[in-house]
Amino acid sequence: MNQRYDVVIVGGGMVGATLACALAAGDLSIALIEQQYPPAFLPDQPHDLRVSALSLASERILRHLGAWQGIESRRLCPYRRMRIWEASDKRGATEFDASRIDQPYLGNIVENRVIQLALLDRVKQLENIDLICPARITGIDYSPGASIVQLEDGREIIGRLMVAADGGQSRVREAVGIGTHKWDYNQYALVASVTTGYEQQDITWQQFTPTGPLAFLPLSGSRASLVWYNTPNEVRRLMALPDNLFMAELRETFPERLGPVPELLDRGYFPLKRQHAQHYVAEGVALAGDAAHMIHPLAGQGVNIGLLDSAVLAEEVLQARAAGEAWESVEVLKRYEARRRKHNLVMMQTMDAFYRVFSNDIGPLKLVRNLGLGLAGRLPLAKERVMQFAMGLEGDLPEVAR
Repeated sequence: MNQRYDVVIVGGGMVGATLACALAAGDLSIALIEQQYPPAFLPDQPHDLRVSALSLASERILRHLGAWQGIESRRLCPYRRMRIWEASDKRGATEFDASRIDQPYLGNIVENRVIQLALLDRVKQLENIDLICPARITGIDYSPGASIVQLEDGREIIGRLMVAADGGQSRVREAVGIGTHKWDYNQYALVASVTTGYEQQDITWQQFTPTGPLAFLPLSGSRASLVWYNTPNEVRRLMALPDNLFMAELRETFPERLGPVPELLDRGYFPLKRQHAQHYVAEGVALAGDAAHMIHPLAGQGVNIGLLDSAVLAEEVLQARAAGEAWESVEVLKRYEARRRKHNLVMMQTMDAFYRVFSNDIGPLKLVRNLGLGLAGRLPLAKERVMQFAMGLEGDLPEVAR
């Protein structure tokens, strides 16, 4: 019942499936273990609650891997503009437009399930990847160069390199004994899927309020995803309201530019946490995505930096293998950690700064942030840097994202 592979990836979500596809370019045997296959996509079904703002860098990675066609054939919504403003600032909003940097759009809003399905379609086309799904893991035995993932059906999946792509509560990370630095933001994000009175929109926006931002993400057609950041008690109160009362509060709270909101399709919430692994690698092990880091979703960069993790890890492993090095060794894996940890830490600290500066009603800070938004709106170079950041084109990028 033992099955041996060069690489065993625990977690077949967006990050794990991206890594599997990226590593498949080399002559490696790969096992991708996923607990449950996502439900099939139907064009006329409602949009999922969980969506991601895929950056241009992420799109380039997925195109290179042959997964983008599977996204386009299902459902996505490009956004060309991004608008941000302070609720108390009457001078107007700061808007960023992709046309100012000769790009057709800044990114795409895509349902997480659609991304995963497109990647798994590609996984099944690649002969050197075995997708083990559905699979329930009963144990993980970390042993450098021969780690074992034990499955409920009695199989033992053994890998020279074991990759944790199994989320914030990573069992792989725990089995290896890698600790984390973490804390709660004492803030929840309430996500509502709604219909709007407008046709297809091409803009995403955030209005900053003392209790947290109010965000609008366009979906295909006259659908939208709204994100309402607030305190845990307030979000729980809102979630407990019947639909008609919840919609009344939503219409009263969200800005007028949202327009009519005729229908609530679904709603849910999740707590916001920051978490960073003390190390990304050990001998024969690497962490990627939420297993390595969790950040505030304010700028929608969580999935994007996870996909960059996968692309960089694959790049380093395949380059080392081509050079005849021990590609699963901690010396090689530390190159991946060096490239990604610094970039991810900067992203986390940036999101922390936004959260702390904007989620309050302190007079001096309100003045500083209003001045900052105003300057960003009036300085062409500043606007260009913000858009480059939104498109994921900052930092040490893998070749496939450049």
